[in-house]
Amino acid sequence: QVQLVESGGGLVQAGGSLRLSCAASGRTFSSYAMGWFRQAPGKEREFVAGIQRGGSSTAYADSVKGRVTISRDNAKNTLYLEVNSLKPEDPPVYYCAVDRSPIATITRRGSLYDYWGQGTPVTVSS
Repeated sequence: QVQLVESGGGLVQAGGSLRLSCAASGRTFSSYAMGWFRQAPGKEREFVAGIQRGGSSTAYADSVKGRVTISRDNAKNTLYLEVNSLKPEDPPVYYCAVDRSPIATITRRGSLYDYWGQGTPVTVSS
């Protein structure tokens, strides 16, 4: 089993930036593709970005492309998401997730991820 703990969320002014982190337990972190999702109240979680196990391949949602950067440090068992130009209308809770599939491609479907963190809140003031 993999446990994920997000951090780095908080209050930021519109146009500001945050760096979110996701610490994973276990010694098999480098074996899994991972993703970031976000969620607004009353709405489904939406894909933000994904990264393959080695970190060489990434994917981004069109809605955030150019504003976010996903990365990972397998030696530290940590996933990151740099979010820039934050807007008040951006969904306020960010989640990281693990995809244990042996298939190397990055999936954008949340239902295919196996483990989730508890989420870290991001509040953007106008």
